[in-house]
Amino acid sequence: MASTDMADKDVLVDIFTRADLIMQSDIKFRQMIGAGQLQIVYYPVRGQEVVSSAMMAAVNQDDYLVTIYRGLHDQLAKGIPSKELWAEFAGKVTGTCKGKGGPMHITHPATGVMVTTGIVGSGIPIANGLGLASQLEKDGKVTVCCFGDGATNIGAFHEGLNMAQIWKLPVIFLCQNNLYGEHTHMRDTTGSASIKQRGEGLGMRSVQVNGNDASAMYKAAKEAVDHARAGNGPTLIEAMTFRFHGHLLGDTSHYIPKEEMEQAKKDDPMPILRNQLLDLQISEADVAAIEAKNAAIIAEAAQFALDSDYPSGDEYRIDVLDVEIAA
Repeated sequence: MASTDMADKDVLVDIFTRADLIMQSDIKFRQMIGAGQLQIVYYPVRGQEVVSSAMMAAVNQDDYLVTIYRGLHDQLAKGIPSKELWAEFAGKVTGTCKGKGGPMHITHPATGVMVTTGIVGSGIPIANGLGLASQLEKDGKVTVCCFGDGATNIGAFHEGLNMAQIWKLPVIFLCQNNLYGEHTHMRDTTGSASIKQRGEGLGMRSVQVNGNDASAMYKAAKEAVDHARAGNGPTLIEAMTFRFHGHLLGDTSHYIPKEEMEQAKKDDPMPILRNQLLDLQISEADVAAIEAKNAAIIAEAAQFALDSDYPSGDEYRIDVLDVEIAA
């Protein structure tokens, strides 16, 4: 990439700091599950760190996020405290949802994380609702809605994007296209050559970007945020990326050709971004300090999760609708 296209040094440091926290968290989760220290369902995010980090670097703390069950990277990038996030993943009462949501239902309004959905594509109509509320209240907030390429084949995607475009809602639809919806390649499920084309068919501002390129991803994200905040309506961002592990932990990725996986790992966005910082005259010591600080945050969060209690029996009856059905 030419230097004129490079994001500001401080922005790249910010993106790297978020992305490294995500990467180290993903590694730690997989290690602890493998060691039997955690017994949870886990959807790996290794390889997709930069997409989320660049997107969230472009929004404000009070902007909204709606994400999906593969959402660790989105949630950490948006700023959920690691201790509360880890505790929720572990099902502990000290978690963001008191241990009752778990990995697939993380919510943390204080950092703008409004919904994590376990149903593919279901966050899109919800994001429209948040966008409509911001539009009516004129609060200047934007909503980022994250989903994978597989979600673009359900009705809520087409209906939701159409509605957002007609009403000019301040929503950014971020398709993190890792090419595989669960175990199936996009070419076997999607008739269009790109997801971007689907947004264009609705008249929506649509862009495709290398989501693993921090500068390019940040530029696309910032332009979409500015567009939405100015009242000009939504943007569909198709961010091309790749996941280095199966759909969920335990999936061997046998459906991904070996050479495709090897090439993706050669193009790992994390060492590329790290080297960019060094090229910008950020010292090895400063980069290492970021990594060490993140490692300490994760170690503390993991231990906090292990040491915390599970919800009590009474807690399970709070925050839920308890209906007695007559015999």
